[in-house]
Amino acid sequence: MRLFPLTLAFGLLASAAFAQDITVGVTPGQHGEIMEEVAKIAAPKGLNIKVVEFSDYVVPNQALADGEIEANSFQHQPYLDNQIRDRGFDLVSVGTTITTPMGLYSDKIDTLDALEDGDTIGIPNDPTNGGRALLVLQQLGVIALDPDAGLTPTVLDITENDKNLRFQELDAAQLPRSLADLDAALINTNYAVASGLDPQTDAFATESAEGPYVNVIAVRTEDKDQPWVQELVDAYHSPEVKAFIETKYNGNVLTSW
Repeated sequence: MRLFPLTLAFGLLASAAFAQDITVGVTPGQHGEIMEEVAKIAAPKGLNIKVVEFSDYVVPNQALADGEIEANSFQHQPYLDNQIRDRGFDLVSVGTTITTPMGLYSDKIDTLDALEDGDTIGIPNDPTNGGRALLVLQQLGVIALDPDAGLTPTVLDITENDKNLRFQELDAAQLPRSLADLDAALINTNYAVASGLDPQTDAFATESAEGPYVNVIAVRTEDKDQPWVQELVDAYHSPEVKAFIETKYNGNVLTSW
């Protein structure tokens, strides 16, 4: 009769031994919504996740490097690699999350053929997402790029531009609100959805799902072997979170596991 209380006590002790509070930085939209679901899965295992939203792509890595948060989940690997190279952050990815294909949106046109000579296209102003936008336009046959530019081409690497398109570089989060002033814009899915756009119906062209732009969970390199890191990744990769993503986003967000 005394075995059950002892077993329960040992279970509570084991759970309490792991108890960990962490703060995870995200961007608005899917990354934040998904991490809230991850928090629900992680909590019974002793990992208490506080989700903090950042409005742009620059601050979450600085906050992580400065120790203000324990992890972030908002960026793809090429962006993280570029941040590490350019800003000297000692960060590392510990797990993959989702892919959100970039879309081409406009308040004025609804087909690629409707692009006219001299039209202005908005693209993100950070090197990796700006380069990604140009690669999408190449993928769609709108421009051609110097292959030596790799994953981070700039407008200076455009080798063919038959419609003499002009490019306006803006903060990624500002692009949806700038559509009225642009002829079209390449917008990341999380910012499109957060602004009320539907990638399935409002984007008139979309990036191929194949590519290097799967998003990741990042932590400080010194923390990568901490037990809570694996718990965080396992909670993200749970069947419950996968089902949430597939149900809520109706194919606009693709899981990596």
